[in-house]
Amino acid sequence: MHIHVLGICGTFMGGIALLARAAGHRVTGSDAHTYPPMSDLLAREGIVVQEGYDSQQLNPPPDLVLIGNALSRGNPCVEAVLDQQIPYDSGPAWLSREILQNRWVLAVAGTHGKTTTTSILTWILQEAGLNPGFLIGGEACNFGVSARLTESPFFVIEADEYDTAFFDKRSKFVHYHPRTLILNNLEYDHADIFPDLDAIVMQFHHLLRTVPGTGALIVHDAVPALQQVLEQGCWTPVQRFAGAGDWQVRLDNAAGSRFHIWEGDTLRGEGVWNMAGLFNAENALAALLAARHAGVPLSVGTAALQSFQGVKRRLEWRGTVGGVAVYDDFAHHPTAVAATIAALRGRMDAAAGGRLIAVLEPRSNTMKLGVHQQTLGSSLSGADRALVYAPADMGWDVASALAQTAVVYHDLESLLAALLTDLRAGDQVLVMSNGAFGGIHARLLTELARRNGGLVENV
Repeated sequence: MHIHVLGICGTFMGGIALLARAAGHRVTGSDAHTYPPMSDLLAREGIVVQEGYDSQQLNPPPDLVLIGNALSRGNPCVEAVLDQQIPYDSGPAWLSREILQNRWVLAVAGTHGKTTTTSILTWILQEAGLNPGFLIGGEACNFGVSARLTESPFFVIEADEYDTAFFDKRSKFVHYHPRTLILNNLEYDHADIFPDLDAIVMQFHHLLRTVPGTGALIVHDAVPALQQVLEQGCWTPVQRFAGAGDWQVRLDNAAGSRFHIWEGDTLRGEGVWNMAGLFNAENALAALLAARHAGVPLSVGTAALQSFQGVKRRLEWRGTVGGVAVYDDFAHHPTAVAATIAALRGRMDAAAGGRLIAVLEPRSNTMKLGVHQQTLGSSLSGADRALVYAPADMGWDVASALAQTAVVYHDLESLLAALLTDLRAGDQVLVMSNGAFGGIHARLLTELARRNGGLVENV
């Protein structure tokens, strides 16, 4: 079967393309914008991607078109699919029908940390010998891909609350029917499709309705919105972690690279790894408890953490030149921005005297709508200096909102020039965006190398 994927360079639809190919189909796709890491990953896998949505790409018609949720009526390919009556479906519905049926699905839901937690859980199951299939909203460094199909009965999936498609406005995750479900956190996001937090809570309630009574819910105990979800109806045993929950992590050092795991007053294990921050330690605990439900002993899970390599674009070190280190992160919500800054701060050697410089592109639809303008400034306060790229068409006064915590630039070249002028040895530069950000990471490292006559260690 020839399957054509519209919106193929999104992390989810790109993963769908990889799974469809692994299932034996011929897969092609198209997207309006292509950028790493998904564009590179698809190229490595030999999947042909066309730029743009010229309807001629559907001639001759494929057997099935899978339509990503970024596409809507009026798109030339969408209109051609409808006019020519080409069979079509959403990625989540196809995944549910063709891949997830009769499998033990372990899903990770929440506003923040889904990609990292899903990657940790997948690696734990892999190290336990369970060889899971997976679909992750990013490239897991241990696997080098975002999706994989295996013969294993276990399948791990990042469960996104964003809508399914222009013809199905339910959240993606209602299609997955997990047996094991992690609920990490829940805040207001996706303001382009949800009017308020209550609307998202309702979608999470719908998700809980699909989890069997023999399953397990792994729930962060310190999140009021998750308690609201449970109060609307829960038919599955709940294991609570963090907050006042039964399971806790306690950091041994500021970086969070070593932590202990407690169940009540009983020490259950120790985690040692290369990740940073309390939020990542709690992500690890959630993954350990989910793996435990699938039969993986806690000791096996904690041993797997030692070789966990992280996820592309999640506090990813991109290189060091002239004593200046550059990191890349996907953070685009104030809570995630603050947590990522805190994690990098914990890693830094205070005695070395270097600064933490945050560089942010508030690019998400929710950011563009100005929903987080009251909290974005405080989320950057943990940095020694903050620079924000906000094009003039943002729709709200970013400079006024961030006047106390950041310098705002309306063009990328000015931001990059100001940053290069100010940097000195020992500085840690944290670049945050959910897009390509004009390739600023590589440009920064390349220019630093030119000025210092050195080599870029990693880009």
